[in-house]
Amino acid sequence: MKEDLKIVFMGTPDFAVESLKALIEAKKNVVGVITAPDRKSGRGQKINESAVKKYAASQNLNVLQPTNLKNEEFLDELKSLEADLQIVVAFRMLPEVVWAMPNKGTFNLHASLLPQYRGAAPINWAVINGEKESGITTFFLRHKIDTGDIIFQESVEIEPKESAGSLHDKLMDKGGKLVLKTVNAIENDNYTLKNQADLIKSTTKINEAPKIFRENCKIDWTKNINQIDCFIRGLSPYPAAWSQIRDNETGKELNLKIHEGDAINNDNCGALKIYSEIGKIFISGDFGTYELKTLQVEGKKRMDAKSLLNGFNIDNYELI
Repeated sequence: MKEDLKIVFMGTPDFAVESLKALIEAKKNVVGVITAPDRKSGRGQKINESAVKKYAASQNLNVLQPTNLKNEEFLDELKSLEADLQIVVAFRMLPEVVWAMPNKGTFNLHASLLPQYRGAAPINWAVINGEKESGITTFFLRHKIDTGDIIFQESVEIEPKESAGSLHDKLMDKGGKLVLKTVNAIENDNYTLKNQADLIKSTTKINEAPKIFRENCKIDWTKNINQIDCFIRGLSPYPAAWSQIRDNETGKELNLKIHEGDAINNDNCGALKIYSEIGKIFISGDFGTYELKTLQVEGKKRMDAKSLLNGFNIDNYELI
């Protein structure tokens, strides 16, 4: 029998907004929204609100922004909402006292086909590793992160030139629909859970998706050209793959972020070098030749290669 569930939604970035929007447009009873505290950022130290908070405020939803999820005052306020179900999309790890609170449980939307790519950066790692398929999963939370029983999954093809940014948008759109499907199923008590342990075979390699840090984003030019291309696309547009260049005359070193490029060939071109030809920028080496289409030199804005070359002589630099 269908119930009109009281729902608390937890999320922070744009990826989560689509799911919250799907619930509101379906007239689900969202009694509270939990999101990250406002933060100061930029040169002017302006107060920035999360994407979820902005959308929630536009819908006159009740918003809570705890700094500590174990704070007694927050827990009392959360209890007072008397939620039947909690939904987590791109938020942070919850203590058991929070995720175990609702009588219908707490489910999470994860941007992979679990048990593959458990962790903080499933979209990036799927592209970096050259996967042909990704997807989304809803599952009930349990103690160990991303290991709970699966409710629903949907797969998505990873296109040959897919970036983390474009895959993010595809999964975000599908994610909103899957969250709504999951809520409807829970309301009607019409779903069958899958234990992740049953999906893991002894011969199956389980890829992880740990958080990505800046030092992990440096390009290794000893890899083959397909690996380099996947690496750059998997970190585009954020946090961005990078390398370093050095001025042959002054010795000044600069960071170089590569947001978009194209593998031209895998012919061995010998020593590693960066150079320009007719308004285009290339890097070549043992791996072949790679064209840099959108990039950002330290101290400059992100721009296409032709625009950068209007005021910057890349031929004066070497890769280091």
